[in-house]
Amino acid sequence: MTSHMSRGYHHGELRAALVRAARELIAERGAAEFSVAEVARRCGVSSAAPYRHFTDRNALLAAVALSVAHELHDEVTAATARHTDPARRLAGAAAAYTRYLIRHGTGLPTVFAGPLRGDRFPELRTAGRELTDEYLSLCFAVSPSAERALLLLEQLLTQAHGYATFYLDGVLSMQGYDLDVVAAKSAEAALTIINGSR
Repeated sequence: MTSHMSRGYHHGELRAALVRAARELIAERGAAEFSVAEVARRCGVSSAAPYRHFTDRNALLAAVALSVAHELHDEVTAATARHTDPARRLAGAAAAYTRYLIRHGTGLPTVFAGPLRGDRFPELRTAGRELTDEYLSLCFAVSPSAERALLLLEQLLTQAHGYATFYLDGVLSMQGYDLDVVAAKSAEAALTIINGSR
């Protein structure tokens, strides 16, 4: 996943390169373990260069989280558009999260990382709320009550994240499962949960 980029950046290119490098590092080590200095090294720039684009580490983390939130929202929207049945739409949305996390190595833990909570990053807060609202509206479409919908959201995202984590940790890939098989299994598990919640 590591990509060592060359120095000659045009205006605006370094910011995008820093976000890409930070995403790679977070996918490898987790949001708690990435450093701005390591991101700068991967981009082939001085350790001070990132601070011309980001005031601090959390600002860079927020830029990564915002890109993840937007991409994930787009993938959930695309996955649900393939179905008309509410249960299958919701199962597709759960599988979309599994697929996204496997492909990118980062997901909701980055979007909702502890240091990013609060009012400092309003654009990220809005994007995170829109993503959560998308999932919740899908849950409300199959659930008899708000309480059950919230529980269903928790259960579905937990299982979707679990399938992806087991794959990334080698537990499922060791059995010969590929991305498509794992995503299908996540959707199947989601349907079982959804049908059991009615």
